[in-house]
Amino acid sequence: MYDVILAATDGSAPANRGVEHALSLGSRYDAVVHVISVVDTGRYGEPALSSTELVLEELEHRAHEQLAEIAEQADTMDVEIVTKTCHGEPHDEIVAYADEIDADLTLLGKHGQSQTGHHIGSVANRVVD
Repeated sequence: MYDVILAATDGSAPANRGVEHALSLGSRYDAVVHVISVVDTGRYGEPALSSTELVLEELEHRAHEQLAEIAEQADTMDVEIVTKTCHGEPHDEIVAYADEIDADLTLLGKHGQSQTGHHIGSVANRVVD
């Protein structure tokens, strides 16, 4: 049913549930699971040797650690995994990567912090649009 699954994570509990579901589906369907973590430059901007640069470096470091933990989990489940960290607007990067890998399914968690009144999160809403 699925050959290529994409899950996006920001390290939050809802995103982690989405990743766990993606790994479960990857195991069930013998699919390759791609997990992307986007350092949100829309929120922080791209640095120019400032304190913002330090924040982005820390966020990228956390993303790499989270993806390493996910890769270990996938290994124990015997699921083939590809991880990616990048900078940009999360919805743009997720859509571009889904297109690049020809994803059959894309999973995102929901924080519930959106003020838009949507039942899905703001990033997920933009990915769907």
